Amino acid sequence: MAQKTPNLDDAYGIKTSGDNARLYAEWAESYDASFAAQMHYTLPEAMAEAFIAAGGTAPVLDLGAGTGLLGQALADRGVSPLDGTDISPQMLAVAEDKQLYRGVFIGDLTARLPVADGSYLGVISAGTFTTGHVGPEALDEVLRVACPGAVIGMTINARHWKSAGFAAKFAALSSQITGFMLQDVAIYGVGAEGAHKDDLAKIALFHKL
Repeated sequence: MAQKTPNLDDAYGIKTSGDNARLYAEWAESYDASFAAQMHYTLPEAMAEAFIAAGGTAPVLDLGAGTGLLGQALADRGVSPLDGTDISPQMLAVAEDKQLYRGVFIGDLTARLPVADGSYLGVISAGTFTTGHVGPEALDEVLRVACPGAVIGMTINARHWKSAGFAAKFAALSSQITGFMLQDVAIYGVGAEGAHKDDLAKIALFHKL
């Protein structure tokens, strides 16, 4: 029997980092065509535009870079250099083949990234901060790798904003960040189908003090 191609329901069902690694190892080669194109996945473009509008600049670290969709959106808008990290070596291999990034490296945001403190003027992520992927506890690591004054932008699944503790975590970080902005955006564009076609994300933008 042919192996089933992973889908969005599988991604929403992730509970652990192990689940995450297994799913995206299977999904890497078909992700852009079987998910991003079919669902008209517009979140990377929305995040890139919001980051630039907030004054975001390079060097930028793309957290949860996956196959490089956010890196492509940034590169298309003239932002470089870019580095990318992801827990899945298979996804990163696809991203690296696109030649968008100065460098890519395997990293687990729930632990510690192999990055020196204050390395980046911009830190950005799309589609990574959500239940079963990366939770609010990783925001401390995000701040560690950003230099003072850095623009940080990330998308957070709207249904998990309060329930997963993101709202509370950002409130607790109020002494370490400034210029916090939050906006709701559609995750998928016109033409998306299925139970998740109208899902929303929150784009959080802020500066590290």
